[in-house]
Amino acid sequence: MENEMLKVFDGDRKQIGVATREEVHRIGYWHEVFHCWFVSREAGVDYIYLQHRCAMKKDYPNLLDITAAGHLLAHETIYDGVREIKEEIGIDVSFAELVPLGIIEYHVTKENFIDKEIANVFLYESTQCFNDFTLQKEEVSGMVKVELDDFEDLWAGTKEEVNIQGFEINHDDHRMMIDQYVGRDKFVPHEVSYYKSIIRLIRENLT
Repeated sequence: MENEMLKVFDGDRKQIGVATREEVHRIGYWHEVFHCWFVSREAGVDYIYLQHRCAMKKDYPNLLDITAAGHLLAHETIYDGVREIKEEIGIDVSFAELVPLGIIEYHVTKENFIDKEIANVFLYESTQCFNDFTLQKEEVSGMVKVELDDFEDLWAGTKEEVNIQGFEINHDDHRMMIDQYVGRDKFVPHEVSYYKSIIRLIRENLT
């Protein structure tokens, strides 16, 4: 995976070449990614779905993250991003079913890791239930949902914890149900401004 080839860009989003995934994160090149957020409406309540990254992930293991996301390879276009949905969580979605939320740039730096992403972000209004998800166990160990109002309050700082409900696959490949409260420390540390932008864009585009 570290040898995957990605397109790299300058600060004006002009492609300047290609590099391995390892180089992209070591040097800090801007690169393209695909993000898809699943949202459902159940009994008049809007929920946002989050994947639980597996413990084997090199980056941000055991944290909650975007429903489905991944890097766009050097030979791919944004239309190819839907493969991430099928690969990671086992849901067949066509590009035409996605609602584009725009492009968001963000930058996270930690020791020996610089992540400068040009994120092509999409919304999918889901009618799936948890039994419909088939997880790629090397990437994703669980799927949960949280009320959109609570998710917004968490990132606005008016709530310290939110209730998540869903399932996780244990070491014996059995589904264990989850119903617990978590704080910000259980989420991938995208910038707070990213989360706030996502919530605003989702609300603006929900039908």
